[in-house]
Amino acid sequence: MNFKKLMASAMVCTFALTGCASNTATTSEDKDTFVVGMECGYAPFNWQTSEKTDTSVKLGKAGYADGYDVQVAKKIAKKLGKKLVIKKTAWDGLIPALEGDEIDAIIAGMTKDKDREEGADFTTPYYDSKGMIMIVRKDSEEAGYTDIQQFTGKNIVGQKATNYDSVIDQIKGVNHVTPKATYPEMVLALQQHEVDGITAEMAVAKGVVEANPDLAVVQFADGHGFDCDTTVSIALKEGSRDSKFFKKVQKALDSISDEEREEMMEYAVEHQPTED
Repeated sequence: MNFKKLMASAMVCTFALTGCASNTATTSEDKDTFVVGMECGYAPFNWQTSEKTDTSVKLGKAGYADGYDVQVAKKIAKKLGKKLVIKKTAWDGLIPALEGDEIDAIIAGMTKDKDREEGADFTTPYYDSKGMIMIVRKDSEEAGYTDIQQFTGKNIVGQKATNYDSVIDQIKGVNHVTPKATYPEMVLALQQHEVDGITAEMAVAKGVVEANPDLAVVQFADGHGFDCDTTVSIALKEGSRDSKFFKKVQKALDSISDEEREEMMEYAVEHQPTED
């Protein structure tokens, strides 16, 4: 084979490989699945269970994912005409999984903020817990507090990389304990007297207190609580806001009425695990 023929052959191979690569590349819009990431450890928004229910979704060989986020994800997947796949992912790994195309969306009780918006595009909120509160031991003096500043000098813990942790510094002179990786770890720290309080949203607190009668919720007087956004939104890939996929997900979310959202949360609170 002479040089010209060799070069021509090489170019054909190159074009063929390029064509194959472009044909196999798929986007969230093209796939027949809707892969959603969540930590499966943040009831009532999401949890892992061995029991199949009307609202649960299979987690491979690891049982099932269930909760409010799963219900929302199921409704959106149905509107998209796709099969829902839940991928259990550690909280800190959710944004990286989205950036790496391991998942199509994060539906995990996540509140958008400036830092997260650098790695994802967010839909409008799909739930609002309407304020941050505190969970304390029922027999403690803290159970009677009505102002976050009464927790001055107290040991308070939140969950790592969440609003639960960042709001703690709104308490003057607080002992801001090193954040925990998961919410169950926070509850355990409180019960073992390692901390005096843990931050929470009401939807989460209701379930925690029902499952742990030794704990109580502290609700603060108007103007004496935390200044915090407690809405949660769906995170989609950064730069996708103008894409057909983002718009379809937003449209599907918009189709879920406020009444449906409240009913789904009530169901999730009633059916969440009673113990960790």
